[in-house]
Amino acid sequence: MLGCTLLWSTAGVATRFLDRAAGFEIAFWRSLFCAVFVIVTMMVLHRGQWLSRTLSGGWLGWLSGLMWAVMFTCFMIALTFTSVANVLVVMAAAPLLAALLGMLVLREAVAPRTWLAIGVAGIGLIWMVREGLSGDGLTGMAIAFAVPVASALNLVLLKKSGARLDLVPSVLLGALICMAVTLPLAWPLSTGTRDLLILAALGCLQLALPCMLMVRVAHHLAPHEIALLGLLEVVLGPLWAWLGAGERPGGSTIQGGALVLGALAFNEWLAQRERRASALTSPQKLAR
Repeated sequence: MLGCTLLWSTAGVATRFLDRAAGFEIAFWRSLFCAVFVIVTMMVLHRGQWLSRTLSGGWLGWLSGLMWAVMFTCFMIALTFTSVANVLVVMAAAPLLAALLGMLVLREAVAPRTWLAIGVAGIGLIWMVREGLSGDGLTGMAIAFAVPVASALNLVLLKKSGARLDLVPSVLLGALICMAVTLPLAWPLSTGTRDLLILAALGCLQLALPCMLMVRVAHHLAPHEIALLGLLEVVLGPLWAWLGAGERPGGSTIQGGALVLGALAFNEWLAQRERRASALTSPQKLAR
């Protein structure tokens, strides 16, 4: 999951090197290359069965694909109506929504330490972007809210399917739906060769690969754990922009990012202690 957030967080610095592509055109091309990457990967793994596997997911597969499409599309649409800061604040709701939905649907308990980490990480994220917050763009914030909602629903779907159903093809369905939605908004396409190469890298390595990996991760981690670790994307993004494009982060970005990192590290440290304690007590219980 840490590898997923590392790859997702490269989007910001990569887009700094684009010449002409912007907004919906970025979303379209990124989804196109994402779809190609998933198809090629499935052809290598499953040979001629890749299409049948894509269509065999049933309602669960299509619903997961729709959630991926909402996440791929609504973030870009929201940015056309409001600021990045407003959008990122809305994204802070993802772990909370995932925890609540996991409790309702999957009956998964959330440890007190995790509730604390969700709250502290949310405060840290808000502090990171507080200088750019504004009351304008409520429409954009409402659209952006669809992203954490879709993310929470998708995480629960992935966890509910378990190992009995391969939902990697749902990433492909999400990319295809996103392409259909954004193409009319991006037309006429005017992307040059240099931009296409950058967008190809984004579609394959920043979108397709981490999303496919996250499907596997969902078999092992709870939805709220995945969503909480996913906040690292917002922390790492400014770091890559600083190292790769010379955009030095402000004091509040560093302070808020440190708060998010501290919350995640403390939560994982306590989780490791609980696992060790459980491993030590289990043999004693069996002996009794």
